[in-house]
Amino acid sequence: MNGNDGFHGDTAFLEYVTNASKNSKSRIVSKFRMLREPSILPTEDTLAPGTERTLAILELLGRHRAGLSLTEIARELDLPVNSVFRITGTLHNRGYLQRREDDKRFVLTNKLFDLSRPQVREKSLVVCALESLKWLRDESGETTQILACANHKMTVLEQCISSQPIKVSSTVGLQVPMYSCAPGKAVLAHLPQAELDQFFAAIKLKQYTPATLATRSLLEADLAKTRKRGFSTDIAEGLEGIHCVAAAIFDEYHYPVAAVTVMSPSYRMKRDQFVKSGRLCIEAAAAITRRLLA
Repeated sequence: MNGNDGFHGDTAFLEYVTNASKNSKSRIVSKFRMLREPSILPTEDTLAPGTERTLAILELLGRHRAGLSLTEIARELDLPVNSVFRITGTLHNRGYLQRREDDKRFVLTNKLFDLSRPQVREKSLVVCALESLKWLRDESGETTQILACANHKMTVLEQCISSQPIKVSSTVGLQVPMYSCAPGKAVLAHLPQAELDQFFAAIKLKQYTPATLATRSLLEADLAKTRKRGFSTDIAEGLEGIHCVAAAIFDEYHYPVAAVTVMSPSYRMKRDQFVKSGRLCIEAAAAITRRLLA
């Protein structure tokens, strides 16, 4: 939480109060009763050097996805080689790092990502989505994905790649702007107005392609269409030559927790096919929602 949240760095004990009625479609509303303790600002005496070094190594390797050697990590962070040796050894043993056999460089594994995978009712979104992702791929003949929102971006959680000789796919963990992709717009369309206002206040809309909806008025008009028909479209708005259709996945309070999408080269998924693909996405998203809430 930041200073705008009104906590100002104080340690707080929170009392959780539910205000959502059974028939309400609004997301759960939480109120907090604050019991403050005096602020304690971190100092050199209160920081944990070992933790600082461990996090610095993880962040460094996150910026160098091709990997770094032991001496390269030590040089980049100005750390003793012995210290880097012990930390990387521990991270490797715990599954957070992998060391390639050919050049002995350390690379990040997906363990951190796996730990942070979104859940609803303690159920994994990915596990609940896999059957529907495969069904959607087989019905559409195209690559399908499930994505969730993090920091105003959509993160690819899983995908089922098309068997077409020419296909569209990406990497699990890839993040893309919400407003220039179909799954992001599917989520934005169903956010409470207050959260949508916060999104527009926090994000500067950019023109990635000639088709990107880079003004609030254009984007809000498109979100209104998405709400009405139940699915969103991406007409080469993030990358030229790629068309996508998506539908939102909801929790028990009808809050959009993720989205499922079909993605294809634009020459194969033409605009007159959007409705058919959109209905398939709606059906797949509804099936995933049912599994999450069962």
